[in-house]
Amino acid sequence: MGVWQQWRQRLGRQVLRVGAMVGGFEGGLSSRRLKMFQASRAHVNTLIQSSGADMTARARYLIRNNGYAANAVESWASNAVGTGIKPSSAIADAALKDRVQRLWLRWTDESDAEWLTDFYGQQRRAARELFIAGEVFFRLRQRRPEDGLSVPLQLQMLPSEMLPLTDNRVLDNGHVVRQGIEFDRIGRRVAYHFLRRHPGDITDPGLAGETVRVPAEMVLHIIDPVDAGQLRGVSRFAPALVKLFLLDQYDDAELDRKKVAAMFVGFVRRPERDFDNSGERDAQDEPLLPLEPGQLQILDEGEDITFSNPADVGGNYEAFQYRTLLQVAAALGLPYANLSADMLKANYSNTRAALLEFRRRIEAFQHSVLVYQLCRAVWARWMDTAVLSGALTLPDYERRRAEYLACNWLPPRWDWVDPLKDIRAEIEAIEAGLKSRTQAIAERGYDASQVDAEIAADRQRERDLGLWFQRRAAPVPVDQPEPD
Repeated sequence: MGVWQQWRQRLGRQVLRVGAMVGGFEGGLSSRRLKMFQASRAHVNTLIQSSGADMTARARYLIRNNGYAANAVESWASNAVGTGIKPSSAIADAALKDRVQRLWLRWTDESDAEWLTDFYGQQRRAARELFIAGEVFFRLRQRRPEDGLSVPLQLQMLPSEMLPLTDNRVLDNGHVVRQGIEFDRIGRRVAYHFLRRHPGDITDPGLAGETVRVPAEMVLHIIDPVDAGQLRGVSRFAPALVKLFLLDQYDDAELDRKKVAAMFVGFVRRPERDFDNSGERDAQDEPLLPLEPGQLQILDEGEDITFSNPADVGGNYEAFQYRTLLQVAAALGLPYANLSADMLKANYSNTRAALLEFRRRIEAFQHSVLVYQLCRAVWARWMDTAVLSGALTLPDYERRRAEYLACNWLPPRWDWVDPLKDIRAEIEAIEAGLKSRTQAIAERGYDASQVDAEIAADRQRERDLGLWFQRRAAPVPVDQPEPD
């Protein structure tokens, strides 16, 4: 060992002694309470490669077999996507915007390469996969004109298992493959090496382990990273897996114990009797018939019945389960009621507080993950494909592409906690100039220009038909006399 290394070791020991003497950070000391707390210093990519596949498999198992896990993922997907995060083009020309929106709406029914749902259904499936596996892939599939699509483009969703975590190698051209993702010499993603068949699908006759290289520009990798430099996703169930699984086992054991105890209704005590030489019982030694409602059993002399009194689960069962589910809900980032579907402890105040916090998390997820990584990328590729295929004619598209791609993505509206109070507060905010109608309408998941056009059309139809509906503070045009 060189002099430099020896000096560094001595300096390190001195720093540790000084830190221990002056107190330092208690969480960084090897005190008696923390002696067994040995946290790994491995990078998140190393941890994901070693246990990511098992965590995802366990999360999928719980969703298939545990009601709380199934409810959690459905609640997350329903709140994050609902009926869909929908675009509102920012094109100024109203007629041109209308053509773009109509073509998009038609294409959303054709977007799924599996023809199982529409684009908004794919959003919901993506939200589920992000909750379960921490990531999902979409392969952009260009189609031929003879396929008959309004825009020759479809999306194929690929689960996390289709990109092998163990694929780490150096290619002949100097590129590096890390966990199935190919990087060039300066660290850019250039391709993904997907498996041709799902590793757990025995119904697919394809070759197991065979991969195909797909260019990065044809793949959307949707991921919600937790650490800097993270390559692959981590299941949101990771901090809740152990407690959720053990609670499920505990509930099953408690239910089975009660079932077995309930089967033993009573026990018959008989006086001791002798058996004959054959070792067989007499007819009077046959067991009692099964008890039925209202049945009376005649006993022989000397026999009596002691009824079973099985132990109850105890008064702490519900409290223990409640506290455990609270920990699971916190780990999953869900309100307790969204996890357990238990509304007994809910009231207006705590429900509103929980929903406000939950909606902040959902909004961050919507805009930083779903909109940024999925919706905007699909919109740009769809627009390019529509123009190149001739399905859409946009003047000077190449030069004005950024202008045409400008778009507002409108998530589904939140339901009112107290409709009357919330709507009054919304109206007062608009009238006080604290927010615009456009903003208020967008927060409800609608396009303001479309809503205004529908209102104008409705009122014109009312005038044409001689109808009049009472409206609060409804202005009457100067050139339009008020109906009698």
